[in-house]
Amino acid sequence: MFCPGPRGLVSSRAWEAAAALRFHGPWRGASSQGSNKPGLRGAKKPCRPGAGFPAGPCCASGAPPAPGCGAALNAGRPSGSGCAPGRGRGRRLVPAPPSPLPPPLPSLPSRVASAPAKMAAAAAAAAARAGAAGGGGGWRPGRGPWGRARAMCSWGGGPGWLRRGRPGLLGAAFALGGTFGLYQAVRLRLRGPDRLAAQQQQQQQQQHPEGALQLTLYQYKTCPFCSKVRAFLDYHGMPYKIVEVNPVMRKEIKFSAYRKVPILLANAGSTLQLNDSSVIISTLKTYLISRKSLDEIVSYYPSMKALNERGKEVTEYSNKYWLMLDEKETMHLYPIKATRTEEMKWRKWVDDWLVHLISPNVYRTPGEALASFDYIVREGKFGALEGFFAKYVGAAAMFFISKRLKSRHHLQDNVREDLYKAADDWVKAIGKHRMFMGGSQPNLADLAVYGVLRVMEGLEAFDDMMTHTTIQPWYRHMEAAIGHARVATEVFGG
Repeated sequence: MFCPGPRGLVSSRAWEAAAALRFHGPWRGASSQGSNKPGLRGAKKPCRPGAGFPAGPCCASGAPPAPGCGAALNAGRPSGSGCAPGRGRGRRLVPAPPSPLPPPLPSLPSRVASAPAKMAAAAAAAAARAGAAGGGGGWRPGRGPWGRARAMCSWGGGPGWLRRGRPGLLGAAFALGGTFGLYQAVRLRLRGPDRLAAQQQQQQQQQHPEGALQLTLYQYKTCPFCSKVRAFLDYHGMPYKIVEVNPVMRKEIKFSAYRKVPILLANAGSTLQLNDSSVIISTLKTYLISRKSLDEIVSYYPSMKALNERGKEVTEYSNKYWLMLDEKETMHLYPIKATRTEEMKWRKWVDDWLVHLISPNVYRTPGEALASFDYIVREGKFGALEGFFAKYVGAAAMFFISKRLKSRHHLQDNVREDLYKAADDWVKAIGKHRMFMGGSQPNLADLAVYGVLRVMEGLEAFDDMMTHTTIQPWYRHMEAAIGHARVATEVFGG
């Protein structure tokens, strides 16, 4: 196919070859001197390359302008397309000045220029360069070398993708990508506070892993029921905070309608109050095994009002010696069904009998009562004046109260005999072939008995029990088991 020009018909392939030469640069070593020999189709113009156009071999030999030579390109260039037209020898070709590039995009603020922002800026710059090529600078149609060929052969020459304007589509794609990157950068910047809050929450979760409880125990240190709970928590390695309650004012538990101790506050996202030592132990043991929510577990131990043997209204809890486990969990914890029944029996025995032997024995005589209150004041939370009255007035009061307790619970005149018998009955139930009632490891009954007896340590009653019964080996094993558990918690639990 041929294109019409001012000097005759020229092959479209020649124009493409000329454009290719223009795109890749001038001929190396070609002479810039023209010739007076005729040009294309008898043209009288010399071969003289213009500024910015390649010189061909014809320029050095004086031959007529050949296809691809700068003079051949200049011969058919219309006026106003970027060169100053002229005729005859010495015509000078002046290339059109390049159109200025669009101004650069404004840079993002330094606080937003994170990695996504830098990517967005790079994409926007690429879009600007592509846009310049497609419609604003030296590469728009009619200005670049391929544009010249298409302008001169607009009615059919050149490949089809040139006519479809592919550089413009590429620029639009880059512009769209840059805009999306900028949007992501701004969105991340605006979400900064939310991300900071999420990071803080993640750190808190790392410090307090999912399922970990924050426990606070309100207690009297010398209370047998509180000591039961501490024995359980220590053995199972559950960290807890202790709040010692003043036995007189009890202002530390003024938040609670339940006015006894122990009280355990468990925080696992929300704070839940647990009352009664046996309910606390059963609830936490169920939680450790099943990982049900505490709210669900506590619902299995409903409270109810009842009248005791003296006609006083008290709060009782149903099912407090049961662990709320499914069949698979029960079989894993109690491979032999009788062990579950045995554990529940002796836990109830601790609450119904053993705990009532403590006060009559530690307040048995005035001297023992005074020594007991000296220990209570020293370990408890008393002011100076309160401690003085508690030690002497409380000791005298509890000496007489212990006599009433002996009568209420039908104890022998020598209450030591009941204490000795209870200790021997416990050791007999364990048997000669088990270290603990739970076998090689303490179970909930072991922990309950140990917790109650531990409050007598350092008193005369405790020394007499160790001397006149067979309980000492078991008791020392319990001390070692709980001591090892506490050390492991401090080392590995932090």
